Amino acid sequence: MRGRGLRWLAVVAGMALFFCAFSLGGLLATNYQHLGTFLKVLALIRTQYLEPVPAATLVDGAIKGMVKALNDPYSVYLEPREYVHLQEQIRGSFGGLGILVGIKDEYLTVVRAYQGTPAQRAGLRQGDIITRINDQDARGLDLDTAVSMLRGPVGTKVKLTIVRKGQQPWDVELVREEINVPTVEGRILPGGGIGYVALSQFTEKTPAELEATLSRLKAEGMRALILDLRNNPGGELRAAVKVAGYFVPKGPVVYIQYRDGKEETYTSEGHTLNLPLVVLVNGGTASAAEILAGAIKDTGAGTLVGEKTFGKGVVQTIFDLDNGAGLKLTIARYLTPSRQDIHRKGVEPHVVVEQDPHAEKDYQLEKAVAILGSRLARAA
Repeated sequence: MRGRGLRWLAVVAGMALFFCAFSLGGLLATNYQHLGTFLKVLALIRTQYLEPVPAATLVDGAIKGMVKALNDPYSVYLEPREYVHLQEQIRGSFGGLGILVGIKDEYLTVVRAYQGTPAQRAGLRQGDIITRINDQDARGLDLDTAVSMLRGPVGTKVKLTIVRKGQQPWDVELVREEINVPTVEGRILPGGGIGYVALSQFTEKTPAELEATLSRLKAEGMRALILDLRNNPGGELRAAVKVAGYFVPKGPVVYIQYRDGKEETYTSEGHTLNLPLVVLVNGGTASAAEILAGAIKDTGAGTLVGEKTFGKGVVQTIFDLDNGAGLKLTIARYLTPSRQDIHRKGVEPHVVVEQDPHAEKDYQLEKAVAILGSRLARAA
């Protein structure tokens, strides 16, 4: 008991030194009472709470609370397991179910089920709502936490409760598999040499995948291109900038502004595809995908068709922590080439076309085809 008490005192002393260090920096200089309150709560939990609580649990909780106090949905403390999953996502390979998900009205919603994956074989499709994961309520979960719950070691099982419009909720049990998600898909549309390329997200593999896809489509006679960024949640910033180099003329792609006033400029070398271009966007087009859409719009490289984008104009970086965890922290904002701040505003398309996700026709795609068909006809 004495040994445990000494270890606990060491934790308290360590945390006190931590907060005192902040105090010396001026953070708590005018409100030092909070430090005393924090230590008192810590001691009360240790001595009065019904069940014993590991010190590491309380420390993790304090860290999470500190990050949550930023009131920034994009800054997150990632426990070791969650951090591993995020790194897998950036690399583009992980153990999971093969679905792309997003948050819509606080509900975890399926954006896409990839071909040949457990989710696709189970019949999951765009618009399905995941209300429970392993019997835990999924409503209100942040996206990182939800994704970490869906992913896991290959061969393990996860139970989902699915709600689909017009049907009764049902449960489905899926076995996780090694997922290598292609982020680029492309084909020539029927009748006229219009290429179609969909980018589902930006990972380290995306630029190479795009180069291969564009080369194939050009060889098949592509004379114009539809770039589909709908429901693309973003991803790796540098990958988005490299992708922009295929479409945006030489010059700025995005400006990154930091808290100390410093600014960083990412540019395109101007080795563009040089074909008529229409870009499809909607409310699910976010973050790095908005960087690309905003750069194309500002430089006049293409025509945006669809609905206003999500409006995430801040940049996060990942910091390694000593315990195997990570901190995803908002460190900067970004501006489009014309220095537009799109945070909480989004990027407005040139041509607004609303699309019901349950509609049988893709009206946005049809409009894009009509625009490019007209341009090709005039050029003939």
